[in-house]
Amino acid sequence: MFRRRNLLALIARSVEDRSSRGIAAAVSRLVTAGDLPSGTRLPTVRDVARELRVSPTTVSEAWQSLLRAGAIQTRGRSGTFVAALDRPRLRYTQLGGPSLARDLSSGVPDHDLLPDLTDALQRIGDGRLTSSYLDAPVLPALEDVLRERWPFPPEAVTVVDGALDALDRIIGAVVRFGDRVVVENPTFPPLLDLLDAVGATVIELSPGAFDADPVAVFLQPRAQNPTGASMSAERAAELAALLAKHPDVIVVEDDHAGDIATAAPVSIGSDRTVHIAGFSKSHGPDLRLAAIGGPARLIEAVTSRRLLGPGWSSRLLQGVLLDLLTSPTSIAQVAAARSEYARRRSALLACLAEHGVEATAEDGINLWLTVHNQQHALVTLAAHGISVAPGGPFMVTPSAIDHVRVTAGLVADGFDELASILASAAHRTENRRFR
Repeated sequence: MFRRRNLLALIARSVEDRSSRGIAAAVSRLVTAGDLPSGTRLPTVRDVARELRVSPTTVSEAWQSLLRAGAIQTRGRSGTFVAALDRPRLRYTQLGGPSLARDLSSGVPDHDLLPDLTDALQRIGDGRLTSSYLDAPVLPALEDVLRERWPFPPEAVTVVDGALDALDRIIGAVVRFGDRVVVENPTFPPLLDLLDAVGATVIELSPGAFDADPVAVFLQPRAQNPTGASMSAERAAELAALLAKHPDVIVVEDDHAGDIATAAPVSIGSDRTVHIAGFSKSHGPDLRLAAIGGPARLIEAVTSRRLLGPGWSSRLLQGVLLDLLTSPTSIAQVAAARSEYARRRSALLACLAEHGVEATAEDGINLWLTVHNQQHALVTLAAHGISVAPGGPFMVTPSAIDHVRVTAGLVADGFDELASILASAAHRTENRRFR
């Protein structure tokens, strides 16, 4: 282990920006590079502050950022130490249930309700849609269609490899280590994983959340995953008024459900709103496409960074999407899927209500089921050959009420039988002992 004097000198040499963020970033780089090995005891806050000639408060804030990111850990009076590099298990990996006969944990659409790609593949021709690596990232005809569908006039539009890729790209362009961001609670677990990966501080959406000077707020305007809730025009107006007092906050809207959502498109729609239009749920996960539209400076940051990686999303698949969005047959197929998903949600909710079970499934393909005990619910359902997603990974902050997420969009019939099983998993069970 390093001696105290050597540690202070190492940290001092590495710090270029003596703000709390700069100090945290410098120490984080030392940990990642192995210059501060796991288990190293760090100097005290006062010693570091004296060495850097900054206030102890500044160093304390840096240490708090590193704690939230999992780079360091405190051991009471023993001091503060570099944490083990083993990363915590991603929330996303906790969603998949065991390999059971009936998997309702996945959150994927019903394959039988997706539009047929056969005719679209034939109509796009020989597929020679790319003449240069520097061609525009979006097919011009597809961009025209996307702009017509957008809930507000975007300065720029691009296409990426799905809604999750869009979130990753936007976070990479907007969020830095230690930045505060606001998210809904509950919310999509991979979003929390992405924010954790960049060392962001996550704050639950509330009226007072914006007083913490966040850099961005992440919303799901329709068919919120996992609750299925959709944002009303009135709610959008309230948020817009609130955000008007915080002009530096970027608004990121993840409209992942797209055309299978029954709610009308809605958006905050300001000049700092980035809107994501997903097509996986409505037109097919294997299309791997989502569109991003919003301020030109942010969209250009995404497209410029992609030039150093994939460059563009397959124009062949873009051609397929363009056909699906304009073909009357495909449009009718998606409309039929939207109606069928609504029927399935309503039927399952009605049966659950008869069994006295509380659940929400306003829109989309997911149902958020209130249970007395999450683990009991998972085990009970597994005994019936059913897997669902635990509710814990969706929570920003712990909740006193447990939930599980059920992919209701995959339930085409047998609603009362399933509701009875879900009720047995949701209700309180008393432990009985032999006397």
